[in-house]
Amino acid sequence: MSSPSLTLPPQTPANARNRRLLEIFGALAIAGTYIYLVLNQPADITGGPGSAAALIALSGFLVGAVLLIVAVLPTLPVSTLVLIPVALVLNIVLGQFVGSTLVPFYLDAIGTVLIAVLAGPAAGAATGALSSIVWSFFNPTVLPFAAGAALIGCLAGLAARYGLFRRFYLVPVAGFLTGIIGGVVSAPVAAFVFGGTSGLATGAIVSAFRSMGDSLLAAITKQALISDPMDKAIVFTLVALLVYALPRRTRLQFPFVRRHRVLAGRDDRPAPDVQSGKATGQDS
Repeated sequence: MSSPSLTLPPQTPANARNRRLLEIFGALAIAGTYIYLVLNQPADITGGPGSAAALIALSGFLVGAVLLIVAVLPTLPVSTLVLIPVALVLNIVLGQFVGSTLVPFYLDAIGTVLIAVLAGPAAGAATGALSSIVWSFFNPTVLPFAAGAALIGCLAGLAARYGLFRRFYLVPVAGFLTGIIGGVVSAPVAAFVFGGTSGLATGAIVSAFRSMGDSLLAAITKQALISDPMDKAIVFTLVALLVYALPRRTRLQFPFVRRHRVLAGRDDRPAPDVQSGKATGQDS
């Protein structure tokens, strides 16, 4: 049997409409906070959660993440709720470790992409934003990148919804394209808020472009377009390997996977008990 969703009221058109509104407001809160950071370029945000800019960013991103979670909560099976904290830890531990090495990648979105593939774009976006928020209490420099992390989760969920994970050769392509978009979005934050990047290897790449005469924004954008696409191609591929390695029974616990036939093969079509209506949770 599949894991039950947490849906309490029936999924009427009115409920679905309200969920979509919450998703929109959550996305707007995250996007608005991102725009505030880029336009105001608050230098004190690196001072930790006690600074004014950090409190504004934390509040804006947290409100956006909470609205997204409230929107998707009725559609999430218990298995997803259990997996989200694991995804947060995975993002933070890998991101912190890789960021301290000479590897020009991040690998800090594996948990986000995993949730997105199993539960959809809104759940992925909420996980990405929450990951940056929790991580910021240990490393304040990651907080302004919450919008980019949410965008990665959303794009990964859309890639899964539209079948890019059904063809394994398309998975790294989807990750590569997601990395291009994510890199372009994160570059202004890295340039205007921090004046560079926090990773050792990525910072070295920025310095190399600066020594060739590039402006700070141009150097960071070029670095992002080198590191981010390859990073997300690797992340998407690792997540695909992980998801395909899950037992069929586990995969079918996720309504999003069933509804959109996210994975390849007849093996991932809903089982007869699912088709008969025992698990009818909607996706986000």
